[in-house]
Amino acid sequence: MREAKIERTTRETDIKLYLNLNGGNYKIETGCGFLNHMLELFAVHSGFGLTVECKGDIEVDFHHTTEDIGIALGQAFLQAIGDKRGIERYADIILPMDEALILCALDISGRGYLNYDIELPAAKVYDGEDQVKIKKVGAFDTELIEEFFIAFTREAKITLHFKKLYGKNTHHIIEGAFKAFARVLKKGVKITGEKLPSSKGIL
Repeated sequence: MREAKIERTTRETDIKLYLNLNGGNYKIETGCGFLNHMLELFAVHSGFGLTVECKGDIEVDFHHTTEDIGIALGQAFLQAIGDKRGIERYADIILPMDEALILCALDISGRGYLNYDIELPAAKVYDGEDQVKIKKVGAFDTELIEEFFIAFTREAKITLHFKKLYGKNTHHIIEGAFKAFARVLKKGVKITGEKLPSSKGIL
């Protein structure tokens, strides 16, 4: 069935996650509106069935919630993909999201590696009389996007490359990254044969 259930509880988060690579509905509740939105986009564009329920220490910030969901999703992916026999394995895309243009390339390699070449703009805000720069979308720290993908690739044991080719709007850039991520996973897990796609005989 290429599916997996993960339950992961720490002092910082309590996560219940279900992933089905063959498809299904999605239901996302992380306690963070922006992260909900990105994971919903991921579910829609991958075509995977996905349920995420997370209760985290969001009164601190969204760091633990974002990273730990990345861990749980990576663990679920590794379980669901099984022995990888017959999968496409490699995939890449250049995906536009309005003015943003994102390159994403994947190897379901058995080796966890992330190259994250996405520079996000800083917003200018006033702190009293001084102007300061922050990297946020609403209350969400945009540096956490990289933390999510680090956690996922480490646990899923895949090689993933991102490069921002162009983009000015932070929301568009991140949305483009998640859509591209979803699309390459969808293609990479597609069953196209019966053999293991490796000359080594193992992935």
